[in-house]
Amino acid sequence: MIKRQIHYFLTAILFFTRIPCPKWVNHSPEILNKSSRYFSLVGIVVGSIAALAYFASAYIFPTDIAIVISMISSIWITGAFHEDGFADVCDGFGGGWTKEKILTIMKDSRLGTFGVSGLVFILAIKFLTLYHLQNLSVNLILVIISGHSISRFIATVLLYTHEYVRDIDSSKIKPTTKQMSSKSLLISAIFGIVPLFFFQKPAIFLVLLPLLLAYLYMGRFFKKWIGGQTGDCAGALQQVAEIVFYLSLLALWKLF
Repeated sequence: MIKRQIHYFLTAILFFTRIPCPKWVNHSPEILNKSSRYFSLVGIVVGSIAALAYFASAYIFPTDIAIVISMISSIWITGAFHEDGFADVCDGFGGGWTKEKILTIMKDSRLGTFGVSGLVFILAIKFLTLYHLQNLSVNLILVIISGHSISRFIATVLLYTHEYVRDIDSSKIKPTTKQMSSKSLLISAIFGIVPLFFFQKPAIFLVLLPLLLAYLYMGRFFKKWIGGQTGDCAGALQQVAEIVFYLSLLALWKLF
């Protein structure tokens, strides 16, 4: 039982990061579906690495440079997995007007104008919100870890509630979780929300409202245009949810 759970967790690590795993770990469709319960835990791991990069860099460099180094570390450790999904969604929904066209564009490995613009703006907002949060004396290490975990939980909610969209040419679709159980969603929720308790500030849970709104809007948008979700859609939601979390924290600290 424990060995099986370790296998699921390491599968999630293998699929979403560059962290080396034992050779016996694989991401077959069945194992990958089971591993979805640990997506938020992977967020804690990635967030911890990014937070450590910030903590170490802040001793040597100014805060803004330390934040950039932290962002680079998270992109490197994940292979820009979610950023790539966000860019694909920007290109697909920005340039396509039918389901078939959107899915075709999203499968294209080339990056278009919408994708480049989306990445520039979302990375800029991420940097600016983290920078201003640090100026408000918020624990940025905890913020970074929480941002990565809670945003991945929001993405798993999309996997649970929305049907996976299969394209005709399925051979070119990125591997992804196609079906998620209620048990997996609950485990993901625990790992996603637990870091918020360390803020020791009850008002922190108010961030769940804007995160819910972001999920509802993007979920409805995906449903309207392509009838469900793909791995790229989940990646895009993770990126948006992370930004919404940082922006919500910034608003909370100024209000309270």
